[in-house]
Amino acid sequence: MTEISLTNLTFYILSFCIIAGGIFTVSSRNLFHSAVFLVFTLFSVAGMFVMLNAYLLAAIQVLIYVGAVAMLMIFGVMLTTRLADVRLRHVNEQSWPALAICGFFLAFLVYGLWDTPFTVSGVPMPADTAHALGTLLMTKYVLPFEVVSLLLLAALVGAVVIAKKD
Repeated sequence: MTEISLTNLTFYILSFCIIAGGIFTVSSRNLFHSAVFLVFTLFSVAGMFVMLNAYLLAAIQVLIYVGAVAMLMIFGVMLTTRLADVRLRHVNEQSWPALAICGFFLAFLVYGLWDTPFTVSGVPMPADTAHALGTLLMTKYVLPFEVVSLLLLAALVGAVVIAKKD
């Protein structure tokens, strides 16, 4: 039996958290619980970024996705009280075909992973990746960055307008 290192154990735990959080996100019948599971999943993805020594991407993951998108969804759910009064039936008559298609794609993915030789490069990571990424975000990609911030602001204003009492 091989010895499991702390890095491998952390990877397996984070992988399990990402998969379980994703499954609970899409299978929860309560919209608020789905948003909370999405936050949990996004935090786990940020942990993966930390394991890859991509600290800037981990911080961006937490600030933008967890801090902005997921919290916006949670506040949107909490502010729209009219949606809580409506009882919606969750009926899916196509569960078996969907399961068969998912099984096919899972088998295709496992075959692809099994058949692919993964080689580890001996070249060290460049030291200035965070600086280069930050420079790109504030120079070349500043327009998409600002468009996303305006989209989040519009979504927040829309949630407040929907929640406003008549």
